Amino acid sequence: IKNVETSGSVVYRYNDYKNDVTDGSDTNNNYKVALNLSSKVNEDVKFNSRFLVANEDGNFAGPLDTQDAGDTNPTVSLSHANFGYTGIANTTITAGKQGLSTPWTVAIDSDGNEQTGTGILAMTTVGPVTLAGAYFNQTNLNNSAVDLNGSTDGNGLDGSDDIATVGAITTLGPVTADAWFLDMTDVFDSYTIGAKAAAELSGVKLGVDARWASLTFDGPNEEANTIAKIALTADAGLVDGKLAYATTDKDGGVTALDADANTTLLGWNLNALDKNDADYWQAVLGFDILSNLNLSANYGNLQYVNNSDEDMEDEEIYAQLLYKMSKNLTTYVRYGELTRENTTANTTQT
Repeated sequence: IKNVETSGSVVYRYNDYKNDVTDGSDTNNNYKVALNLSSKVNEDVKFNSRFLVANEDGNFAGPLDTQDAGDTNPTVSLSHANFGYTGIANTTITAGKQGLSTPWTVAIDSDGNEQTGTGILAMTTVGPVTLAGAYFNQTNLNNSAVDLNGSTDGNGLDGSDDIATVGAITTLGPVTADAWFLDMTDVFDSYTIGAKAAAELSGVKLGVDARWASLTFDGPNEEANTIAKIALTADAGLVDGKLAYATTDKDGGVTALDADANTTLLGWNLNALDKNDADYWQAVLGFDILSNLNLSANYGNLQYVNNSDEDMEDEEIYAQLLYKMSKNLTTYVRYGELTRENTTANTTQT
């Protein structure tokens, strides 16, 4: 169609879980389809839309239980509907229903939930610095965000709560740094700083990603939730690896609105979000069997204190075989084990 750009993604996932405590299993099918349409209105304005076959929070449609339920047809929903204005030099203004593009949220995810809202986002570049500011009067955080146990009303989030955020991003040589502040009216304030760097040494590509974030709920005597994390990566061609670590404050680890956001750390079944006094280690070692076939070993260890003031230790180990058939088609198989140990009560679940 003339002046219309299209893009999107299709993901299918099959899960098979077994639990040694209940001696039960759970198998399910999961689908997510996204279609993005961008239509040129004039030289300065574009209309952008995003349609999803997903559940109400933008996550996989399902899970579609293969053991106790028949096949169902997921519905299609409108996720984005906004206008983008570029009539001012080095500036983009997006107004309408859009993804929440902040370090605390995930605006677009091909195989996970998405945070959206209605409002306005402006970004302008001045020399090496990009400045961002946004205001949203409505969001889907009541469905798509994590349960904020520390919220003052005890009921989590309300999608009608207003959000305002400002940020600055700068690139200096191989380093990209950013600083952001976000306020959710009558709920919390949060700020974060982060930096990324990339370099190459003797043919080995090296990367580092570090971030610190603090979130304080509104109300009397509220303690700040904090996280500090760092990730180191290396790619030597046939061999690649990653080592990551995150630690949260003893008063709480609610530092993001999505487990996959930049202000927390996510593994496969493990994450540092809403974990008190946590120490979380990740290690990955991968090998290229072929140019388009990678085998990796993945390990995660998470020690924290739960809401009952009990000491917990979660450990996951899994193998992943990743096959990139073509530029736009990838498939993978994972097989692993998650062990959850309550060291206070001396109980273990696998």
